[in-house]
Amino acid sequence: MTVWGGQPPSALCAWVVLLLLVVSGEPSRSPYDQEQDQNRDRDRDSETTDPRTDPRKDPRTNTRVYHRDVSEVRGKDCRRCCDPGEQPPPHYSNPHYPQQYPQYQAVPQINITILKGEKGDSGQRGPYGKSGKSGQSGPRGPNGLRGTKGSIGTPGEPCKAQYAAFSVGRKKAIHSNDYYQTLVFDTELVNLYGHFNMFTGKFYCYVPGVYYFSLNVHTWNQKETYVHVMHNEREVVILYAQPSDRSIMQSQSLMLELEREDQVWVRLFKGERENAIFSDDFDTYITFNGHLIKPKSEG
Repeated sequence: MTVWGGQPPSALCAWVVLLLLVVSGEPSRSPYDQEQDQNRDRDRDSETTDPRTDPRKDPRTNTRVYHRDVSEVRGKDCRRCCDPGEQPPPHYSNPHYPQQYPQYQAVPQINITILKGEKGDSGQRGPYGKSGKSGQSGPRGPNGLRGTKGSIGTPGEPCKAQYAAFSVGRKKAIHSNDYYQTLVFDTELVNLYGHFNMFTGKFYCYVPGVYYFSLNVHTWNQKETYVHVMHNEREVVILYAQPSDRSIMQSQSLMLELEREDQVWVRLFKGERENAIFSDDFDTYITFNGHLIKPKSEG
């Protein structure tokens, strides 16, 4: 069968394609390619690109310049986009045309545990770092459990008992004068630990506690006897006897609570009136006694 000038139909299609290429100056484009080109042109036109300086456009026609060889299309059969069973355009598999979508390539996985080597030797220990600042004290913790009862300890030293006692006497008589006189004793009967001073005539307390004291004198005929038992500088009790035709023995006793370094002694009243205590050089008529009843340390 021949058409137009005795040419077969296939030859006629080839001449039509060649004529279209010469007129348009572009290779045949599918509707999909044309739509993609229009989208790219709009994007580039929005950037206000000068066609004179854009290498992607022809400055004479303001059209995109394609570097696709026309000969690639001339060897292909002429197809219509509306033909049934239309396959994707040939440029999808053409290596000279850019791909529209990224393609991914599988990367082989390597088991790292297979390549792991043996454990190396331990390194040398590094130097100690500087001490940090002290932190804040935490809250007090709860009380711990009660511990077990301890064992019995070794016996201690025996408790030292505390004592104090004295008993002194005088063999010489004494008369009053214009000032007070301390009664000094010349006979030491008992003086435990030397707490009574025979030179001053006073008892000095070295063990605080409760003490008992007693004083005994012999009066003089027709003379008055007037003495005091003194606690430090305070008059505590008096021993007194009125003038009489005969002499008698007089006594006084008391208890005192003493502190350390307190003093107890006997004082003869001064001579506003005749005042005396009888004695001789052979017998002891005057005695002064005292002893500790209970130390203060015992409560």
